[in-house]
Amino acid sequence: MKFINYLEKISGVDIYALSSFLIFFIFFIVMAVWALKADKKMIAEISELPLA
Repeated sequence: MKFINYLEKISGVDIYALSSFLIFFIFFIVMAVWALKADKKMIAEISELPLA
């Protein structure tokens, strides 16, 4: 039996996909607005930080 068959038996399973998409989309929009409004000096300083 395939995994999709198990998901079809759960009532209201589509709300999980929709809610996770909305959370991702809202987070993406918030971060895009922050990046556009952020101080350019702070962005330059952050970009020079080491990753490790």
